[in-house]
Amino acid sequence: MASLSRHAGTYPPWALAALGVTQIIGYGTLFYSFATLAPDMSRDLGWNEEWIFTALTVALVAGGLAAPYAGRLADRHGAANVMSLGSIAAALALAGCAMASGPLTFVAGLVTMELASAFVLYAAAFVAIVQGSGGEARGRITHLTLIAGFASTIFWPLTGWLASFLDWRDVYLVFAALNLLLCLPLHLAIRNIRPGGNGRTPSGDTSGRAEPLEPALVPPAERPRRLRFLLLAMAVEGFVLGSILVHMIPLTRHLGLGADAAWLVSLFGPAQVASRLVNMVFGSSLRQATLAAIAAALPVAGLVLLLMTGTLAGAAGFAILFGMGSGLISIIAGTVPLELFGREGYGRAVGLLSAARQLATAVAPALLALMIARLEAVPALWIVTAAAGLGFLLFALLAVSVQPRKEAGASNGPAPL
Repeated sequence: MASLSRHAGTYPPWALAALGVTQIIGYGTLFYSFATLAPDMSRDLGWNEEWIFTALTVALVAGGLAAPYAGRLADRHGAANVMSLGSIAAALALAGCAMASGPLTFVAGLVTMELASAFVLYAAAFVAIVQGSGGEARGRITHLTLIAGFASTIFWPLTGWLASFLDWRDVYLVFAALNLLLCLPLHLAIRNIRPGGNGRTPSGDTSGRAEPLEPALVPPAERPRRLRFLLLAMAVEGFVLGSILVHMIPLTRHLGLGADAAWLVSLFGPAQVASRLVNMVFGSSLRQATLAAIAAALPVAGLVLLLMTGTLAGAAGFAILFGMGSGLISIIAGTVPLELFGREGYGRAVGLLSAARQLATAVAPALLALMIARLEAVPALWIVTAAAGLGFLLFALLAVSVQPRKEAGASNGPAPL
């Protein structure tokens, strides 16, 4: 009995690996591949690339709006079931895009792709982990983001290689097959994962029940207000990250840093992964609301460094700090609502946070492009830096307000916000 209790709540490694594979394929096929294939799409469909990326913006907005609904379905029917249906939808959407006869059918397929993404990417995967884990769910979310962080590293070169001898339509058909023949079976395989000693709950055996999670920091009466505050903070971070990531390389040219800076900003990807690894090794005792404030501070530091130095060294530091912040924000999007609000309604909370971040991310690149056109690059970047500072302030206030009170003379619970 003691042995079973000691291992209770462990999410099985094979299931975590399976989710990691589906996240790499999901992000790679539904998001990262688009930029590589956009020029071929533009030539084939007779649209300029600006319109192609505008269509992606519309699709991302649609996917963001669908995220809360996907979260509620995951709460009600199980995240793995939702992800299984999402894999089918993703495959059909990719195939539909591949067979588009013109711009309108292409946009319809693209919108369907991003709708499907709400059912298979991080938000749904986080719910699957929480539903199948005990007290170690937070750590498993960190592990998953570490694995999935390689999606761009794998799919940018893979997409380019496929596009060297296949039409973009054929590439999308290959990606449709990956979602249907690999992701769907993996999602089906994890449907019966339950918190227990071996990842499944044996019939009639209750000895392997999950270790209880720490109590939610926010009492039920306070949760709607706290959730709205968290949604605002996540939307601000979505704007900051979304605006800079799309324009990162062009911004180095606007700032007169030369061609070498384009290579330096490639440090962003490794920094993302490194921040998740450091958090996995050293961050186990850190409150997730505190981690969120740290994550929000890093882009501020990176932007200030870039603007104040205007050098190649500053650009390298900016890429590293910005990448580290982005990597941590992907984690706290799943762990902070778990810490604050607990398991109940977790899918809905994560879905709403995903929607807030994705909607802000979708419109941010166009807003920054407009500011650069009207104000030039440096003033536009200072505005983004101010927004990043606001995001840090919001998360810092949240972190301070939800620290557990001392036992002596004070009841546990969050302070007023």
